[in-house]
Amino acid sequence: MTFGLAVKTCFSKFLTFSGRASRPEYWFFFLFVVIWSVLAGIIDAQFFTQVSKTQVNDITTVTATSNGPVQSIVALIVFLPNLAVAWRRMHDTGRSGLYALFPILLALGALAVLVFGIGLASTLGHGGAHRLDILFTRATLLIVIPTLIILVLSPLLMLWWLTRPSQPGTNKYGPNPHEVTS
Repeated sequence: MTFGLAVKTCFSKFLTFSGRASRPEYWFFFLFVVIWSVLAGIIDAQFFTQVSKTQVNDITTVTATSNGPVQSIVALIVFLPNLAVAWRRMHDTGRSGLYALFPILLALGALAVLVFGIGLASTLGHGGAHRLDILFTRATLLIVIPTLIILVLSPLLMLWWLTRPSQPGTNKYGPNPHEVTS
């Protein structure tokens, strides 16, 4: 599969979460996403960056800020096709497509633990229950630290899964893309 064909296929199957996607299809589309994200970042830096200077006691501070509107638009455009091709790529290696959501779900879980655990602890601390505050804060940290370790390791696991060769023959998700004649 060529670069152009992979991009065309991924955009034409942007809502197709069934079937299988070969390694070249996934990685060429991934390369396309990276290239367009870099180009969008350059456009944002050139046209949408605001530079402000402040001077305090003979020290000048320059701050550059950008909302990144072009990068946001590019991210919205490629989100579903990227998710769909990752989903189909997981199928190609014999895994459920839900594994493509693994890092996202872990990040949301870690965020929920932080928000609710520390938020609950600080709420209890206002009522004078200092020991409960410490207990909930420590319990939250005991949950968050392993979650953060898993959160760091999960993209590596995803990368390993996405680089695995296609499962030979037909699996429960469909025929091998290399063995299908169009």
